[in-house]
Amino acid sequence: MIEVLKEKKEWNEQLKMARHIDFYHTYDYHQLSKKENESPILIKYTEGSNSIAIPLLLRSIENSNYKDAISVYGYAGIIVLNIDNQFKKENFHKELKTFFKNNDIVSVFSRLHPYLEHQESILDGLGKTTTLNKVVYIDLNETLDNQRKMFNRRLKTYINKSRKTCTVIESKLKNHIKTFVHLYHENMKRVNANSSYFFNNEYFDQLLSSKDFDSELLLCIHNDTQEIIAGAIFIKKDDIVQYHLSGLNDAYLNLNPIKLIINEERIKSTNEGFKYFNLGGGRGNQEDSLFSFKSSFSKKYKTFRTWKYVVDENAYSILAKKHFGNEYQNIDFFPVYRANKNLRKNLV
Repeated sequence: MIEVLKEKKEWNEQLKMARHIDFYHTYDYHQLSKKENESPILIKYTEGSNSIAIPLLLRSIENSNYKDAISVYGYAGIIVLNIDNQFKKENFHKELKTFFKNNDIVSVFSRLHPYLEHQESILDGLGKTTTLNKVVYIDLNETLDNQRKMFNRRLKTYINKSRKTCTVIESKLKNHIKTFVHLYHENMKRVNANSSYFFNNEYFDQLLSSKDFDSELLLCIHNDTQEIIAGAIFIKKDDIVQYHLSGLNDAYLNLNPIKLIINEERIKSTNEGFKYFNLGGGRGNQEDSLFSFKSSFSKKYKTFRTWKYVVDENAYSILAKKHFGNEYQNIDFFPVYRANKNLRKNLV
């Protein structure tokens, strides 16, 4: 049986049944993440004592009667509420496919959660799971000293130097949030980030005030000038800490304030009893300078995978041809009918 949950109370009741979750699965984060014409839904499948949930953002497809679905920014995938040896994934696949078809959902895309078990095995045979790259994490089960032994040698020097000139504080004062948002937006401009990463003030206010998860804003203050030179938001749920967003003043880059902030959060989260501190991967899932920065803290990795499922091949083909013509099969984007049309120029 398939149920679709849209209300916060019902959504949260299901999450309480889950073995493990992250803040990416919460109702509040889905409300924060949705764009115009996107509707957050929690699809719950139940058969006997077995139950699974999939959080998605349902989207209308322009100039058609069709819809598609995507996961929120971050790591979502499947939430296991309860499965035992009586669970038959074939029945789950059949029910889910029927639900998607009955609701004119052409395709589904989800970023799977690297720390939650069973996701890939449950989806095997339904669409395609793809390994993209690695994400870096610090194992908080280790002692603080053993964690530090994993650091790149130069990282220890940077942190020690930064600690002599800077102080890290936690704050949710409005003027501090405003300063952080400015630093974050400047960072996004500097790396030519997509417009979707330029979250508005309301996003930050709600992110930092949600009761669905614990969020922390850590700020780095330069001791001499008392200026806030960097900040980062970390979000905690269950046993996972996520390094979510950060920003810094370029003029103080040589002081490595973000490295100091991450290290302070590492110590704090270890003392609080969390298990994993996820730093994430590189830009566009590449092993680039950002990935190198994160892996200076740890050489422990998890595999990041995505799930792509074309529910209706015929409708998908029609939409894709309308968007790109017969060349659509050469476009490496999913779903292809939502790809930037400028990609077509690269094919001629």
